[in-house]
Amino acid sequence: MVQPVRILGIDPGTAIVGWAVIDDAGGGRVAHVAHGCITTHKDRTDAERLVEIAQDLCDLIAQYRPQEVGIEQLFYFKNQKTIITVAQARGVALLAAQQHGLVIGEYTPLQIKQAVTGNGRADKRQVQEMVVRIYGLKSIPQPDDAADALAVAFCHSASRVMRSA
Repeated sequence: MVQPVRILGIDPGTAIVGWAVIDDAGGGRVAHVAHGCITTHKDRTDAERLVEIAQDLCDLIAQYRPQEVGIEQLFYFKNQKTIITVAQARGVALLAAQQHGLVIGEYTPLQIKQAVTGNGRADKRQVQEMVVRIYGLKSIPQPDDAADALAVAFCHSASRVMRSA
């Protein structure tokens, strides 16, 4: 019997980083393990927030021991200040994953929506409802960032199927 591959999904942000851990048993079979958010306080400096994100991600990696990580790529932000801080948080997440020797997959919002719903233009609610179905959850994970991280993890799982085909 093949051992499942544990995947950490990350929805990067500065105030909130969504995270999810799933097991990929192959053949499109995934199981929810855990999900949540890393929340940083707005009164802390950017550097302090990034350190907190890095440490919390390292703690999650140590606790759940994923072999692979999927992380959302930045797409478009109206606010230039927001995109810079989110890019910094994303960089910290990539660094933590690389330092722990994880296989890294990076996915656009369109790729994530396509993998989860079959429609790259799906709205947030459609993605959330499919996350509930895919993982057999009782309700949509809150906050939205946790649901987004579960979608990223599923996209990474689906891309593994495509890479092995």
